[in-house]
Amino acid sequence: MNAIKTNSLTKYYGRSRGITDMNLTVEEGDFFGFIGPNGAGKSTTIRTLLGLIAPTGGSAQILGMDSIRQREEILSRVGYMPSEASFYHNMRVKDVIKFSADLRGRDCRAEAADLCGRLELDVSKKIRELSLGNRKKVSIVCALQHEPEVCILDEPTSGLDPLMQREFYAILEERNAKGATIFVSSHILSEIQRYCRHAAVIREGRLLASDTTENLGHTDTRRVRLSGVSSLPELAQVKDVQTDGDSISFLYGGDLNILLRTLSELPLTDISITDPDLEEIFMHYYAEKEN
Repeated sequence: MNAIKTNSLTKYYGRSRGITDMNLTVEEGDFFGFIGPNGAGKSTTIRTLLGLIAPTGGSAQILGMDSIRQREEILSRVGYMPSEASFYHNMRVKDVIKFSADLRGRDCRAEAADLCGRLELDVSKKIRELSLGNRKKVSIVCALQHEPEVCILDEPTSGLDPLMQREFYAILEERNAKGATIFVSSHILSEIQRYCRHAAVIREGRLLASDTTENLGHTDTRRVRLSGVSSLPELAQVKDVQTDGDSISFLYGGDLNILLRTLSELPLTDISITDPDLEEIFMHYYAEKEN
């Protein structure tokens, strides 16, 4: 069964675009990344998925349940972390966490204590005393303490320091190993490449690509780095040229035989031709859309 499935899901805010004809599938047990810059439609997709806002058209299901008709059951089985969580400023952290558990009718004390310990969260402080990173930690605990079947996390690591980011993803990997589906939206592409098995790229409310993170990186484009030259001869399908003294780096999408014949005439001291990383692939998809 699919953990998440949308069928031509569309959301407009008046005449303003939210998302358009979104067809997205996430299998149960997957660790899935949802990639796009701010304003691409990631949060709108997630809120529509959860039935928090009504779609303009199309439909969405989580664990086979309709996001509108079965919203309450969906929310009871999902852990949702919004990109910007708001809490009562005068409540203490421990009371916010207990309040969240009580809303679900669950005794989550043991799991909450474990999460707070791992995230180094001081539960005695009031919300208004917390930094952005510590408020994020509260949001993480509230989303995960009831051990949900599906975890939907919107830009979860903004504000967390690198050590806490690593610990956060270790927690997610443990949950995933136990069968939970993890759906993470992010504009930090290195995170998606490191932790996710599948990913989708969104731009201006439309899905550009959805595949394994490995396949997303397998395009005809290569990252070429040359040493010993400071300029390039005429070559078609060259993008993102970067020059540093007698070194040049660029993305090449043409015939490799033509590239090698052209480079053989240059006084090179070194050359490397590699697959681009996910960030470069992301820009490749965006550039293709613009052309």
